[in-house]
Amino acid sequence: MAASPQPCHFPRWPPPLSRATFQDGRLTSAVPLTKMAASPHCATFQDGRPRFSPLSIEEARRRAAGRAIGRGVLERACAERHSSRGACRPPLPAVTLQIEAPSASPRPARMVGVKLIANDTEFQPELSAAGSRLAVVKFTMRGCGPCLRIAPAFNALSNKYPQATFLEVDVHQCQGTAATNNISATPTFLFFRNKVRIDQYQGADAVGLEEKIKQHLENDPGNNEDTDIPKGYMDLMPFINKAGCECLNESDEHGFDNCLRKDSTYLESDCDEQLLITVAFSQPVKLYSMKLQGPDNGQGPKYIKIFINLPRSMDFEEAERSEPTQALELTPDDIKEDGIIQLRYVKFQNVNSVTLFVQSNHGDEETTRITYFTFIGTPVQATNMNDFKRVVGKKGESH
Repeated sequence: MAASPQPCHFPRWPPPLSRATFQDGRLTSAVPLTKMAASPHCATFQDGRPRFSPLSIEEARRRAAGRAIGRGVLERACAERHSSRGACRPPLPAVTLQIEAPSASPRPARMVGVKLIANDTEFQPELSAAGSRLAVVKFTMRGCGPCLRIAPAFNALSNKYPQATFLEVDVHQCQGTAATNNISATPTFLFFRNKVRIDQYQGADAVGLEEKIKQHLENDPGNNEDTDIPKGYMDLMPFINKAGCECLNESDEHGFDNCLRKDSTYLESDCDEQLLITVAFSQPVKLYSMKLQGPDNGQGPKYIKIFINLPRSMDFEEAERSEPTQALELTPDDIKEDGIIQLRYVKFQNVNSVTLFVQSNHGDEETTRITYFTFIGTPVQATNMNDFKRVVGKKGESH
């Protein structure tokens, strides 16, 4: 609680006078009245009550006479000044200054594009509202220097990438949320989609943070989210670990990365019509269906085999003779832009990687083309953090 403002008082002018000298009717000198030291004989105390001696009464009378003389001298001085200078300067009024005590710690201004989370109960509803959109959550702490340095950049990024949701959580105000997400340092940035944590970035490097955001917004369903994806499922493109992906017999000019983007580029085989694609996920997922789009000129994929969670990479010969998790013969409608290829959901419940063997295409062409490729499903650990219960310790304790 801020201290109440203390007033500053300035004294009146002029002070009372006790001795003055006059010459030819004019005031020549004056001595201010000063407090006289109290005489030890002024009063004695008995049973807590003062008893004045005759000396103290005499002293009091003398002091009263001195004050009267001082008032008379002051009146004469004012009269002289009035006659000689035309006016008597009145005593200056007392001036009172109100000095506001500063607050204990200034609160930062609310950022335009960033939602500030006030308490633990607000966090999960905000993630739910973000849905399949990318949610970038900054965990900060008041008084943290790096947090203050990156705050303007974080605000600017929220305005630059409106297709994502930006949240800010103070680890002191939301201790439960910080503990659930294992926050050990600030600033820490967590990335969520469908309430599932998909990545993390730590530190006050604005350039590195923006690169992370751009990486996760690449091919983001966002505002262009497919309406044919069933409720409760999502495009798993953000969970694909590109560093763990591999494609055998890809063309040097038209590589695998091209089919992960919705643009005019494409993946094309090199020596013949076959492709052997391995897709790794950043965390275990459940696969509901897939999209495997191709052109209608005969180069689109037709016969495919799907394998999951292989301990090592396979070659074409092994793929030909091995029993797949599911084998499919695709129709021309399956590989259109709005086509969805259904998978046997019960066989794809805990998937870390998928190997796709494309055996042939529709027109027996020399090469096969894939214009876009993704999976639809859910992460295995789509957990509501509010379901976690503390089993040891108290709220706010470190673990």
